[in-house]
Amino acid sequence: MNTDALNSHLVITATGEDKIGIVDRFAGKIAEIGCNIEESRMAVLGGQFALVMLVGGPWNALSKLESQLDKLGEQLGLTLVHKRTGKRDRSQAAIPYTVDVVAMDHPGIVHDLATFFARNNINIEEVHTHTYPAPHTNTPMFSVVMTVGIQANVHIPTMRGNFLDYCDDLNLDATFEPVRG
Repeated sequence: MNTDALNSHLVITATGEDKIGIVDRFAGKIAEIGCNIEESRMAVLGGQFALVMLVGGPWNALSKLESQLDKLGEQLGLTLVHKRTGKRDRSQAAIPYTVDVVAMDHPGIVHDLATFFARNNINIEEVHTHTYPAPHTNTPMFSVVMTVGIQANVHIPTMRGNFLDYCDDLNLDATFEPVRG
């Protein structure tokens, strides 16, 4: 049997008003149909629930899930978008690095960081951001944690130095370290 048929994948994004039990009901339906959540990111942003996930399973189970997503979205109050995909090509191994940046909040920080990495042909794998008030002063602060993939042919000490210089020029406090276990 074709291994692609056994390892089909579906990317699902969902947004809607946050409610207790939404993950339970959504994940339950996926399991009931015979699919598996392989990767996911879920968060409550403001009062909205947001989700992106990679679901795997046999082609017939994924087809059944696809046919039931509109109804499930209505039941859960979610706007759902889905698309078939394959597993990610990992033929060019990248070394994962964590970038941690803290600064006084202002527009454009994520864009500035993304610009640096795009110019250096480095893929941003994951991003987490949040704002918070600084202790004692209540100054609005911004924190971003990124995971980036560094190709094996990149001289990491030079890349790290260039990145930290770039952040210094923008008045961003940053670290650039390998992902640990």
